[in-house]
Amino acid sequence: MQAILNGRILMPDGVVTGRALLFEERIIGLCAPDALPEKCEVIDAGGQYVAPGLIDLHIHGYMGEDASDASAEGVRIMARGIARNGVTSWLPTTMTVSKQQLCAAFDNIRTLRQESRTAAWDGAEILGVNAEGPFINPARKGAQNGEHVLLPDPGFLLDFADVVRITTLAPEMEGGLAFIDAVKAKSDILISMGHTDATFEQAKEAVAHGLGHATHTFNAMTGLNHRAPGVAGAALTLPVTAELIADTFHIHPGLFPLMVKAKGDKLCLITDCTRAGGLSDGEYSLGGQPIFVRGIECRLADGTIAGSVLKLNRAVKNLIDYTGMPVYEAVNCASRNPANAIGQRNKGTLESGRDADIFLCNDDFEVSRTILRGKTIFMEER
Repeated sequence: MQAILNGRILMPDGVVTGRALLFEERIIGLCAPDALPEKCEVIDAGGQYVAPGLIDLHIHGYMGEDASDASAEGVRIMARGIARNGVTSWLPTTMTVSKQQLCAAFDNIRTLRQESRTAAWDGAEILGVNAEGPFINPARKGAQNGEHVLLPDPGFLLDFADVVRITTLAPEMEGGLAFIDAVKAKSDILISMGHTDATFEQAKEAVAHGLGHATHTFNAMTGLNHRAPGVAGAALTLPVTAELIADTFHIHPGLFPLMVKAKGDKLCLITDCTRAGGLSDGEYSLGGQPIFVRGIECRLADGTIAGSVLKLNRAVKNLIDYTGMPVYEAVNCASRNPANAIGQRNKGTLESGRDADIFLCNDDFEVSRTILRGKTIFMEER
């Protein structure tokens, strides 16, 4: 058994001080610091925040690797890298690439998901796949490769229903609504509207059929207009969970408060990070296309925005800085809310019975330690 003392413990509804957090592989609960069980290993938080491990639902790459490459070692490198940012769970996210490449990536992630549940794993746990494409609208493909865009095919996706947790769909495409019906009838896959040219009315109809999520809200979708609310308007007003890339580039930070007020506990911070994450400026690739990174901006050669280099702990800090919202509520947007979005009830908070996925950080959200199921997988060198 382990205990974290002298921390500001972030619970879903507030900050707890003057208590110890007890855990083994799962959270046991809070107790008085002078009432610790015998032979309990103590971690002194030194006044830092003690937070639930972050969950990144949408991340393509990190440290030079990409989920679509179907490289086992590449995904392991990503998992270890993002653990340094307080991330304890994630969905490796594929791009619109060939069917053959997608199948290889899905199979690779399926195998590694099992490996990530073992004691030997030393990175963030894999919860499944986020398939961003290929069932998108070429008119809103963004940085996706238009050569591999396909019409909605539920049969192909359902072959991987055991590992795919989220998929992006342009619901206005031929067969879009039938796709939603078929996938929801036979799986728990969360269908997300994204890379779409749908109207507000088309998006609303898709939600009525069972679509429940919005991919990187405001980006690669019809925008918000007072006479044509578009998919952005649907994401804000309909009962769906919605992603936010809070890097201050994909969305102007002046809109962060709007998204917080509109979505509440349905707001999910993501990174949409590329293989350039954690590395220096330069030329990299995304979905088989060259991307150019300068500062917080990633672009194709023609200037199209192409993912990010955002870290999820930085996204949390940005949300706090630009909204003034309480720290625990901002952390919920990167832990509890994503867990709830995909039905991952064993993660997302520090409540009793949940997996002991924890990170410690200072006021700037610089991470000093990350713990997965009670095991330290990252600790800052001192």
